[in-house]
Amino acid sequence: MLLKDKVVIISGIGPGLGTELALRAAEQGAKLAIAARTAKKLDAAEEAVKALGLDTLVLKVVTDITDRAACKNLAEETIKAYGSIDCLVNSAYNPGSFSAIEDADLDGWRTAMEVNFFGSMNLTLEVIPQMKTQGGGAIVNVNTMVTRKPMPTQAGYGASKAALASATSHLALELGAYNIRVNSAYMGWMWGASVKGYFEWQAHTTDATVESLKADVEKNIPLGKIPTDADCAKAVIFLISDYACAVTGACLDVNGGEYLPH
Repeated sequence: MLLKDKVVIISGIGPGLGTELALRAAEQGAKLAIAARTAKKLDAAEEAVKALGLDTLVLKVVTDITDRAACKNLAEETIKAYGSIDCLVNSAYNPGSFSAIEDADLDGWRTAMEVNFFGSMNLTLEVIPQMKTQGGGAIVNVNTMVTRKPMPTQAGYGASKAALASATSHLALELGAYNIRVNSAYMGWMWGASVKGYFEWQAHTTDATVESLKADVEKNIPLGKIPTDADCAKAVIFLISDYACAVTGACLDVNGGEYLPH
């Protein structure tokens, strides 16, 4: 098991990647501290983890990551329950408002920035002291292919994640001396509740169907299909595991090959 007895905090628990991260971490032996803004999402994720039949320990803490005090509480509750914080996955996000830049509602950009950048930084800063005390840890910031391959109407979301990408590199540089690794996973399209809902919204506003929209995306993916939320979660599990013990400051593209860095 890649995460046996490791304490893993995951933000952004909900249908899609957040819950899949919890499930994949549980399968690899982790002790979980899961966070979301609503108790309902946490309860649903806990039930999904329990259904694995692994007797995984699950700590649920309602947390709005834009509130620094709430992030401090999450870190303290995790330490109280488990005695350590080995890994943090910053998965919580806000998509902002979908519009062309010339029509942008910058308040939507600010909302995305508060969650995707400042919120992730709030939680990161609250776990660093414990990781330093215990001699190390691993942090993964979930990022997006949009920062590498711009997409129409996604500028506000992309800008917030670009800021997070820069901070991630600086964190990796500054925290390496404490054996704290900080990496990014750049997600592309992920087939699950969020993307399905987005395609349904597009289909409702155009003459396209969900199936045709999905096919249009998949024709640009070398592996031939949109990766699932569960498949993408596995890449994050690798980065927080000891299999990536020599990896920090990395930018791992998780998109079926749609974006190919060179």
